[in-house]
Amino acid sequence: MTDLFESEVTDEEWVRKLFEEHGKAMLAYARRLTSDRSAAEDIVQEVLVRAWRHRVVPIAGKTAVRAWLFTVIRNLVVDRFRAQNSRPIEVVETQLTHPVERDHADRVVDSMLVSQALDSLSPEHRAVLEDVYLHGKTVRETAETLGIPPGTVKSRTHFALRALNRLLRGPDRSEAPVAVPG
Repeated sequence: MTDLFESEVTDEEWVRKLFEEHGKAMLAYARRLTSDRSAAEDIVQEVLVRAWRHRVVPIAGKTAVRAWLFTVIRNLVVDRFRAQNSRPIEVVETQLTHPVERDHADRVVDSMLVSQALDSLSPEHRAVLEDVYLHGKTVRETAETLGIPPGTVKSRTHFALRALNRLLRGPDRSEAPVAVPG
């Protein structure tokens, strides 16, 4: 590490050598404190910036530099923890409020696929599924609404679900059992 403190070493070389010598240990320590690789990487980067600004001067060689780096890491982790805990809660979570999902794109795509698959069904099959699954009606209520026997509601439901299953899973995947409401 002695060559790091020579005056002719450029700033970029100095930071690179500092990271080569202490980077793995710094990252491991920061990750152990944060349990988050991304946060640990941010902290190590901040430590390197601070070391560059102060051009850490070795008092007792390599050990003193590493001790300084680890102290800065620990202080940054503590500062982050305190900052997170000092912020007021923006929305109090209750049974009525749930945290917002980070990415709902999968649900949007799934609903589009289901909508397209439903459009491909015959009007009779689609009407049965809408009554039973979307409106929550029983087989008997659906039969009365559509003016067909309960057995027909059951068979249309079965075949409509089977067709949806095939459309959504694709022909090469095995079919899951179809649940027919009783």
